[in-house]
Amino acid sequence: MKGLESLKSWIGALTEVGLMLLALAIVAALLVGTNLPFVGNVVGNIMALVKDLGANGLVGLIALGIILWLFSNRKMA
Repeated sequence: MKGLESLKSWIGALTEVGLMLLALAIVAALLVGTNLPFVGNVVGNIMALVKDLGANGLVGLIALGIILWLFSNRKMA
């Protein structure tokens, strides 16, 4: 069981780093513009995701609820 806890903690740390990089990319895109090298169009991609979820009605609402539930217990460092 110790190996499983170690794996869970490692995956949690990677997820935390990914969320921090996403937040950094959003802030950088808002400050500099959407043409950032190595980052891409992060804000445009998020807007497209929200648009797709909204266009799918109840299924999109359920998917959004699942996404929020997955990230609701995350603690940013």
